Amino acid sequence: MNSNEPILFLKSFLQSPKHVGSIIPSSRFLANKMVNQAPWLDVKAVAELGSGTGAITRYIHQQAQDSTHVLLFEMNETMRNNLKTEYPAFPCYPDASRLVESMKQEGVEQLDCVFSGLPFFNFESELRNTLVDQIHKALKPEGLFIAFQYSLQMKKTLSEKFIIEKIELVPLNVPPAFVYVCRKKETI
Repeated sequence: MNSNEPILFLKSFLQSPKHVGSIIPSSRFLANKMVNQAPWLDVKAVAELGSGTGAITRYIHQQAQDSTHVLLFEMNETMRNNLKTEYPAFPCYPDASRLVESMKQEGVEQLDCVFSGLPFFNFESELRNTLVDQIHKALKPEGLFIAFQYSLQMKKTLSEKFIIEKIELVPLNVPPAFVYVCRKKETI
């Protein structure tokens, strides 16, 4: 993490707390816990929603194979531009609610895994539902959705479209966070 990242994150939080969700970037402990859930040798395409300053992106970059498609989503223009500079091979889009459309632009049919740092429960219910639906549509059968949240409030919503395999607390994060590891549930 460079020295400007915490300042940029705090500034973004103060400008839009409902969209940023925290005053500092995710810890390495949280990033490791999330990224290590994916079976990287079998992963062909992933997306990270709410990439921020790249706290989790760094670990995705370390684990992804050269042939892995990685799509980033960050609405904050300054953070998005920084991500584009730091990770030029990873296309970066501003709107995670257009995940499936963005995948089509990149020639990606399905994702093996979606990582998310989005503060879902801060969003209006319509946006929250759109995001969960887009993630479900984007994932391959049995694909993984790995997200962190600061509470367990999303458990019911996520269980409608995903099988929640586990929820783990990461106490070494400010604030402490829950990592949800979910598998796509096939709809009938």
